[in-house]
Amino acid sequence: MSALISKQSLEVDVAHHGFCFQESDDFAVPVPFADGFVQDRFLNGHERRIDLFSAGHTHTAQVSVEVWDAAPAPDPSTGWECDARAEIETTSGELAIWAMTLGRADEVVHLADEGGRWNVRVRCTGREEVRRVTEAGGDAEGIERYVI
Repeated sequence: MSALISKQSLEVDVAHHGFCFQESDDFAVPVPFADGFVQDRFLNGHERRIDLFSAGHTHTAQVSVEVWDAAPAPDPSTGWECDARAEIETTSGELAIWAMTLGRADEVVHLADEGGRWNVRVRCTGREEVRRVTEAGGDAEGIERYVI
């Protein structure tokens, strides 16, 4: 049986539909964000980095990052608009959060005390609504929600 090790709740700035989680040691990332960012692909893995494509142009997304000691039991909840998987390797055990044109955020995601390889599952809801609101020029803060 798997156990939840930690959980972080974050407000992540999204700009030009993009943000990422990448190895916190910037020198260990061969291709830093936003090089190679693919528009319209929900989750895209790179070496020591995972990119996320948001449905909203510019807004703040609610992101919950959960670290488990093994794959958690299947979640029977519904309503997710996207559900994708990737792998990421870290050298430091921490991931930095980057937003397109805004750069690196102050907060980091702590995975472990040392580097390693991680399986990542990303789920999202609120995509259609955030797309509609940002296209209309409205305030879309907190509409799009991720569980990573």
